[in-house]
This record gives sequence, C-alpha cells and structure tokens, in this order.
Amino acid sequence: MSDQNNIAMHALNGIKVLDLTRVLGGPYATQILADHGAEVIKVESKIGDEVRGWGPPFINDMASYFINVNRNKKSIAIDLTKQEGKDLIIELLKSSDVLIENFKTGTMEKWGLGYEEVLKDRFPKLIHCRISGFGAEGPLGGAPGYDAIVQAMTGMMSINGQPNGGNVRIGAPVVDMGTGLYSTIGILMALQERHKSGLGQYIDMSLYDSALSLMHPHNANYFLSGKPGKATGNSHPNIAPYDKFKTATNEIFMGIGNDAGFARLCKALKLDHLIDDKRFLTNGDRVKNRLELTKYLEDKLSNVDGIEFSEKLLSAGIPAGPVRNIEEALNHPQTAQRKMTISKDDYKGVSSPIKFSRSKSVGVKHKPPFIGQHTKEILKDAGYKDDAIEEMLSNQIIFQDKS
Repeated sequence: MSDQNNIAMHALNGIKVLDLTRVLGGPYATQILADHGAEVIKVESKIGDEVRGWGPPFINDMASYFINVNRNKKSIAIDLTKQEGKDLIIELLKSSDVLIENFKTGTMEKWGLGYEEVLKDRFPKLIHCRISGFGAEGPLGGAPGYDAIVQAMTGMMSINGQPNGGNVRIGAPVVDMGTGLYSTIGILMALQERHKSGLGQYIDMSLYDSALSLMHPHNANYFLSGKPGKATGNSHPNIAPYDKFKTATNEIFMGIGNDAGFARLCKALKLDHLIDDKRFLTNGDRVKNRLELTKYLEDKLSNVDGIEFSEKLLSAGIPAGPVRNIEEALNHPQTAQRKMTISKDDYKGVSSPIKFSRSKSVGVKHKPPFIGQHTKEILKDAGYKDDAIEEMLSNQIIFQDKS
C-alpha cells in the first residue's frame, strides 16, 4: 500500500456544505459532517440562529444549546429578504456539494430557490436536503413542528414515563437529534450515489417521519398485537428483567436479554432455585411473571453495594451499571479513555463518537462562530473583491461580526 493511502485524512475532506438550517436537527447534521472534514458554511440572518439565546448557561453571548451543535463551521450573515442576498446564495452554491435548510415549506420556492424550479437544472450535482416538521404533503403538510410537539403527535410521549403517571416528554430532544442523524445518513447516501450517476438529488426529511421510525419496539408490537404501547416506567415491554433497581447504596440498571444471562444473574444473587422455576424459564415467561420476578430481585439487591455488584455483573458478562448523573458520566474514566470530551480555549464539548482506523475527526478546528464571524473571508474565497464586499456591508446585504 502506498504512503498516500496510509495518510489519515478526514473522511469528508473536499465536501462543501452550505448550511441554512437553524435550531437543532439541521445544525446537528452539519456538525457531524464538519467534524469529519466537510467545509460547512453556516448562513445566518443579522440576528442569527435563535438558539443562540436559548439559555442560560451562556458564554460569549452564546447559549450552550447553540454551542453544542455548531462547532467547526464558519458563519456568514446575509439578509435573505433582499434579492442581493438571494443572489449570494446562488454564488455560494456554485462551489457547494450539499445544501441543507429547514425553512418553512415553500420559503425557498418563494425566494426563487426551489429545487425543482431552479436548483435541479442550474446545479445538477447539488444535493439538497430539506428538514421540515411534517413534510410538504398530507393533512399536516407544511405545518411547523418542534421536537416535543412531534413527540406528542407520534405516540412517543404515550410510552414514556411511569404507568398511570400521564404522558411524559423524553428528556433529550431525540426527535431533533434523530432527524439530524437520518439527514446525515441521507446526505452521505446521496453523495455515494452521485459517484455512480454524476447527479445530485433532493432529500425530503421530516421530524414526524423520523420520530415514527424511532419508535422501536412499540410500532412493531402494535402491528403484531393490535394494542397500542403504554408507559412502563423503566422496565422494557418485551424483556425481563430489564429495569432500574435500588440497592443498599445507589440505583443500578440491569438488562438480561437471554436465558444464559438470567442464570448467571441468579447465581450472582444466590437465587439458583429460580433458574429452573417454570415461571421464569424463558424471556416470555419472565415478562409474563415480571412482578413476581422483580420482587425476588428487589429483596436481594436491597442488601448489596450497587457499584460493586454492577462491576461483578459486568465481569460475569451481564449488562449492568450504576445510574449516574451528567457530571459523573462526563468525568468517568471510560469517557476519558474514549476521548469523548474535547476542548479548545473556553470551548468544551462532546466529541464525535465515530472512530475510524485511518480517517480522523478534526477535533475543534473552529469554535462555534459569532454571527457573521467569517463573512468577509467566505466572500473573498468565493471571488468577491474588497470593494464589493464593503459595498454589501454598507447596504446591509451582509453583516460582519466585530467581536
């Protein structure tokens, strides 16, 4: 193998992304791409992405919500309500591989930047990814959507929380983040297909579709049983024991997915007589008799040290672990070993979980940008002269951060 093939390049070097998204799903998708070498230009208005203000906490007038999904990008601020601003988008698209946006359905078309109407023919290699709440069609087509709203409307809240405790939003924005992940996958698929066809294409992503696709195993259970899922607290609807338990010192979580694991758990707890108990022979039996099994486990676990017992179970090949808070998780030695936190100056974040044998992530090449921090630089790279840039600044077509 040649030395050139051994060079640990970033996997997405050479890919250029024009990012017109804001809030969470789109910015998360483009940060993933940027973390692995894509050049991402974040286009903002004069007031910027609204999540810059979703705090506290803040640093440098940027909320943690913004900081967490906007590293390794350059920011250009453009007034897209003006024709000159729209013209700048066309110019920037000339060197772009990917356009991603999450404007309200119909906005790009109203601006004369619709994919079918304009971009498909003008930029035949362009991949255009649109993220919306519900897509353009159907009874909800074009409606706005936020993560929690879509959680509510797709049944996700109905299976979260304690039995008889009411519907509960999942604490992390899993719909937004999941849509961001799906969007990244779609973009990479389209880039791969372009190698064969030489053509770009349009990717239609919605929070609603993504949320439905994440509802495993509840959708599958409904298709087979005809019964809607319901909240089961920390227990699993299809597996037992798979739950949170109190010990003498702290709470732990155990997940037993097969009969051999159940036998090992029984031996560890000196409950050997349960291994051949007809009530608990198979996973189906254990799910059916979940309450009785849980009582046996709770009685034994109430007398053990949770952390020590979790380590004992892990050593025996049984998935288990203590319930930690965010601080404990981020400062755990395993987190450090896997290099899952990164920092640069006053920036701290969680690093990309994607680890290649040769290709490397970029780490923190650029801290999350101020609004329009790189406006002049981006336009100079696009071929604009200094006097043209100054004129656009004077006419408030573009904006340059002075921080």
